[in-house]
Amino acid sequence: MSLSNLLNLIDKHSEWGLEVLSKLVSVPTVNPPGENFREFVESAESILKEIGMDTKVYEVPKNEVAKYFPDYADYPRYILIGRVGSGEPVVHFNGHYDVVPPGSGWDRDPFKPVVEGGRLYGRGSVDMKGGIAAAILAVKTFTEVFKNFSGSIEIALVPDEEIGGHTGTGYLVEKELSKPDYVIIGEPSGVDKVWIGHKGAVWALVEVRGKQAHGSSPWLGTNAFEYMVRVAQEFMSKYIKSLEDRVSKYDYDDPRGAKPTVTLGGEVRGSTKVNIVPGYYAFSIDRRLIVEENPERVEEELREFVNELQKEFPDVKLSLKLISKLMPSITSPDSRLVSAATSAAREVLGRELKKTVCVGGLDSHYYSSKGIEVITYGPGPVTNAHIANEYVSVSELLSVAKVYAAIMHKLLL
Repeated sequence: MSLSNLLNLIDKHSEWGLEVLSKLVSVPTVNPPGENFREFVESAESILKEIGMDTKVYEVPKNEVAKYFPDYADYPRYILIGRVGSGEPVVHFNGHYDVVPPGSGWDRDPFKPVVEGGRLYGRGSVDMKGGIAAAILAVKTFTEVFKNFSGSIEIALVPDEEIGGHTGTGYLVEKELSKPDYVIIGEPSGVDKVWIGHKGAVWALVEVRGKQAHGSSPWLGTNAFEYMVRVAQEFMSKYIKSLEDRVSKYDYDDPRGAKPTVTLGGEVRGSTKVNIVPGYYAFSIDRRLIVEENPERVEEELREFVNELQKEFPDVKLSLKLISKLMPSITSPDSRLVSAATSAAREVLGRELKKTVCVGGLDSHYYSSKGIEVITYGPGPVTNAHIANEYVSVSELLSVAKVYAAIMHKLLL
């Protein structure tokens, strides 16, 4: 059967695909803390079995969850992997099923999905259960048409991307629950763009310790807040300026994202009483890395800068407290997977995909750090992630499913 016939079959199965998505969205997999994960996995497993996939469910050990998220350790985490075919290469679709809390401002029940005006509304519809449904629809259609193909197809459904991915994709990759050759993550890039990587991040607190005293006699204290302001000013005038000449060679969603960025003061900690000379204050640093940078080196760079400031401000004690690090990710734009995706979009959609680096964080670094080719491509619009009245475009969902099918056609036949 020709590729065009395969794509037409996806259109014929479109209502089925929307029913699948509705089932997935209707399970409120809110994270944190991690609700209804078992219910979701049981429902999704039945769907994967329905399309002919062998399935296996892995429970992430409670002690592993407690290591990263002690407050959520009593909420079980599950990884579901569906497989069809055998041998190599292994084409692996990854989707996280956890969603952020619905929040306020909805015009409808966020967990009672409805299709209106070419959109399916519901929390998680675009981020990223729409990508999961597109993968399921593509695999169903592809395996109906091609009973014999070279290699294997997997769909991996994981928790916890919304809180860092350590106990989802991170656990899957580290424990080698799957050994894919090519990975497609269905996050909402939109149909016109494929993310070949993402920026990294180093989050830290700059802590300033002075001497607490009564507000009526400030000369007896050392005001940590006042010194914090001076330290922050040094970051703005010197450290941030020192990054201006660093420019990535890759294209980013926004050209301004091609440079490292620093956000100061997203979180501030300190004194809580008016008549106290504060002895402690701290402000956060959100340091975003271009893909050519290394988180360990950036952490070292920040510590060196704080140590230099300590010499300027000997009356207080300065320290850097690391919060977290996120590896950047990149897959070569000339890799086989990226070439297959761009060629597939050209044939299916009649357009060239823009190959960019996502300015935010994704789960792809878990794969790329192991040398696995990985892209992120899924139905949007991406601007709908985490908002009230979240929706996914039905036409984009079907278009992405067709591109997925064409990618498999190129890699497995």
